Formats: sequence, C-alpha cells, structure tokens
Amino acid sequence: MKYLVMVEGAQADYEAMVGRPSEDSPAWNKSDLKAMFEHMNAINEELSANGEMVDAQGLAAPSTTRFVTVDGDGRPVVTDGPYAETKEVIAGYWLLDCASLERVTEIAARVARCPQPAGAPAYPVVIRPVDETGPTQD
Repeated sequence: MKYLVMVEGAQADYEAMVGRPSEDSPAWNKSDLKAMFEHMNAINEELSANGEMVDAQGLAAPSTTRFVTVDGDGRPVVTDGPYAETKEVIAGYWLLDCASLERVTEIAARVARCPQPAGAPAYPVVIRPVDETGPTQD
C-alpha cells in the first residue's frame, strides 16, 4: 500500500532556518541544520535501500506559493501566497510503499523525532493512504 507522509511547517520556520528568528520560532544555527539533514538523510537512505521509498521532497518556503483559481469565464486567477490566515503548510513529503499502516507509522515516528532547536514548534507528521482506485458507488 502506498502512503503519503507529510511534515508541516510555517513561513516563520523557513525564516528561522536561515537565521531569522521570530516569536514563533527560534533561529537555527549550522549545527541545528546539520543535525536535521543528517536525521532526514538517514531515514531516506534506509527507505531507499529497503525499497519503500517512491519519492521524497522538501518544499520551498510558503512565501513562494501561488494559488490558482478560475474566474466566472474560466480564466485563471493567480494570487501569490501565503495568506495571513494560513499557518501551517506542507514543508515536505515522502511517498512510501509500505507493507502496513503499522510500518508507515513507525517511519512517521522516526521523522517526528527529528532534532531541532529548543523552543522550535512541534508539528504532527501526517500519514495519508494513497487511493489508487478512486471512489466507487458499489
């Protein structure tokens, strides 16, 4: 079964990782970043080696977001983000092919133990099964 495992963050976290703290997130230093990348890379290497990794990516800062809707005539309407009411966003993801929900939960728990500076916000790691068949009315 395939699962999407997502980590959350906020614009303040992206700012903190480049040394610009806020009341919501303390500044990260090079050692903090190194510890985070080493932790995530170790998980990625294991998942790749055992064939569970389909894809994994970190996402750019929320400030680079574009929202696309259509107007009444079907023309695209593009708005830059993020919006003030948007707090947490998806910061990165893994697409995994795991034998069970229990296994992907073990992986998510490892991800959740990622080192970070004291006082940094803690976000849940989100697991969503991939629906490879789509909805049916049967």
